[in-house]
Amino acid sequence: MIDRSIRYIKALIRGAPGFVMRSSEITLHGFVRGRVQGVFFRAETRNKAVELGLRGWVRNVADGRVEVLICGSKLATDAMKEWLAGGPQLARVDSLQLDLVEPPGVTGFYIKH
Repeated sequence: MIDRSIRYIKALIRGAPGFVMRSSEITLHGFVRGRVQGVFFRAETRNKAVELGLRGWVRNVADGRVEVLICGSKLATDAMKEWLAGGPQLARVDSLQLDLVEPPGVTGFYIKH
């Protein structure tokens, strides 16, 4: 089901014939808590964000959480929220807290150090 949703979102982002972008762009900022450091969480988050056509960044926080900023369509950010709630295979996500924020004007998606 997630793969089908991702294909649909990609088609929307590309502007495939028959698809109309209806959602406005939103920006979410927040934290992922659990076993999220040392399990390729940042790299996999970046890969998924690029796949979904999102902009923003991801970084480790000293207290063991991962901080994220994601910018894009509502459909793409919703798909990313769903993915973040589970994380990559080696991760264990205990909680995900994302808040709507003003867009910071970032381009691309990168890992902050």
